[in-house]
Amino acid sequence: MGKRLLIFSLFLILLAPVSAQRSQILADTLHSEILGVDKSFTVYLPAGFDTSGEEYPVLYLLHGAFGKNTDWGKQGNMKRIADQVMSAGFALPMVVIMPDARGVNANGAGENMGYYDTPTWLYEKFFFEEFMPAVEKKYRIRSDKGSRAIAGLSMGGGGSISYAQHHPELFSSVCSLSGLVGEPSRLRSGADYVESFRESVVANAPQRFLETADKEQLAALKTVRWYLDCGDDDFLAEDNVRFFVTMKKLGIPLQFRMRDGGHSWEYWQSALPSVLQFVSVGFAR
Repeated sequence: MGKRLLIFSLFLILLAPVSAQRSQILADTLHSEILGVDKSFTVYLPAGFDTSGEEYPVLYLLHGAFGKNTDWGKQGNMKRIADQVMSAGFALPMVVIMPDARGVNANGAGENMGYYDTPTWLYEKFFFEEFMPAVEKKYRIRSDKGSRAIAGLSMGGGGSISYAQHHPELFSSVCSLSGLVGEPSRLRSGADYVESFRESVVANAPQRFLETADKEQLAALKTVRWYLDCGDDDFLAEDNVRFFVTMKKLGIPLQFRMRDGGHSWEYWQSALPSVLQFVSVGFAR
C-alpha cells in the first residue's frame, strides 16, 4: 500500500503544474455605491495566471441587449475560443472582463438596461469610476492605455465604441461586432425597450458623436485602433456601413469586415478569434 500511495502522490505532483496552467472562467460581484446595488461580472483568466505573478493586458467584452455577463461564456463559447487562439500563439495571454448591463426584467430588458447613464441609473459613471479601477486592481491587470481594449456585440458593440469615443485616453483598441452605432429607429420593433434606454442611445450614438465632434475630439480618436465587423444580413448592416464611411471621410483609420451572416451567436463566435488577434497587436505596440 505504501508503494501505491507513493506512486499516486507522484502522479498528483506531476499533474499539478498542468492543472495550474489551465484557463479559468470565474463569477464575481462588486458592490457599487454609485448604483446602490451589487453588480455581477464574469472573468476569464488565461492559462498560467495563478502561477505567473505577472500583470496582464485586459479586454472588456460587452454583451448585447436582452443579455447579461454570462452570455459570452455560455452562448459565445468564449473560453474555448480564447484558449485555442492563445495556445496557438495568435493572441497574447490576457484577462477578459465581462460586465453586466442587463435590465430589471426577466428577459434582461426593461429599466437599467444599457451601458449609458440615465437620470436614475449612472451606469457609465459606475463603469469608469468604480468598476474598472476595482477589477484591474484585483486581477493583476496593467492599467495603462496600451494594455487595455474593449469590444462588444450589438448594444455592447455600440457601447464599446461610445466608451472609447468618450475616453480615447483609456483604450488602445476597440472592436464592435454588429454594433448599435446609429439611432434607435434601427432597433427591432416590438422589443421591450423603455424610453430611458432609447434616449440614452440617442444621446450616445457613435454616429452622432462623429457628426458633432470638434477637431480635438476627432484627433484623439486617431490614437485608438478601430475594428468593425457586421454581417451582410444583419438589420444593423446599413448603420455600420454608414459609420465606416464617416470614419474614413474624417481620416480616422478603421478596419471594417462585412461577412456572410446575420445578428447571431454563430456570427459573433466566428468573429471572436479576429477580435483577440486585433487587440493583441495593440497590446504589443
